[in-house]
Amino acid sequence: MHFLRLLEGIRLPALDAFFGAVTYLGDELAFMVLAFALFWCVDKRTGYYAFVAGLFGTIGNQFLKIVCRIPRPWVLDPDFTIVESARAAATGYSFPSGHTQNAVSTFGAAAVMTRRKWVRWVCLAVILLVPFSRMYLGVHTPLDVGVAFAMALILLAALYPAFRTEDAMRRSMPWLIVGALALGSVFLGYVTGLRPDFAPGSEDESNLAHAVKNAWTLLGAVAALLPMYLIERTYIRFDTRAPWYGQILKLVLGLALAVGLKTMLKEPLRTLFPSGFADALRYFVLVLYAGCVWPLTFRFFARLGRKAD
Repeated sequence: MHFLRLLEGIRLPALDAFFGAVTYLGDELAFMVLAFALFWCVDKRTGYYAFVAGLFGTIGNQFLKIVCRIPRPWVLDPDFTIVESARAAATGYSFPSGHTQNAVSTFGAAAVMTRRKWVRWVCLAVILLVPFSRMYLGVHTPLDVGVAFAMALILLAALYPAFRTEDAMRRSMPWLIVGALALGSVFLGYVTGLRPDFAPGSEDESNLAHAVKNAWTLLGAVAALLPMYLIERTYIRFDTRAPWYGQILKLVLGLALAVGLKTMLKEPLRTLFPSGFADALRYFVLVLYAGCVWPLTFRFFARLGRKAD
């Protein structure tokens, strides 16, 4: 807490706004934007690398949160103040930092796979700034971000051989997906079995509900990855290339439809199914959309350049 107290003493409105913006680069939406951008517009192998690293990292991160059950800094020290704008997104237990895990996994994958030095420098800046922003805002301790940072780096290093070449990815992907599915299933079984341990209405119960929701959504995303990978590789085999304006249109329209699909399916599915299964099904559909449906339009975006010629 001593380091957080030092940061608390140097806060300024301009810094609050800056780090409040930077920290969004580690949330779920930023992960989705970057993973889709890599997968649709840059290189499928890099996209898979970022997505798989993100999934394994998030499952492990959420597992540690519910096992260790370490409260947020303002709970550990009631006299400690945070930047209030960051409170709403600081859900669940504190250790380890989910935003740090997301940022290091996704931007780290991009940095490892790119050949452009300026991209690596930008990714490195994000990888360093997001963890610091979590401490500056007061929502995580150095231990929270340090462990998440180390976990993400270890995962990136461990997974890199599986994505170093196309042949390596072809051999490894089915096994990685099965492993992630097994880990996600164990996580869901663990958190659902914890329900009797918490007093009704307590903060622990709220954090557990958050963990259960995350477990269902992660399982849904992982379950869709294997059919998506096989269908895309066997039947679709899309090309990421397009003129720059085609890439922008492809990404913006694809993301808009993805966010719309994610939002519009929520209530209808929860009406038909229990909330946990509904969340899993929603993310299952979202992953299939990203890998099998939207890529069917990519030939149109690639032809934009030829039409202009």
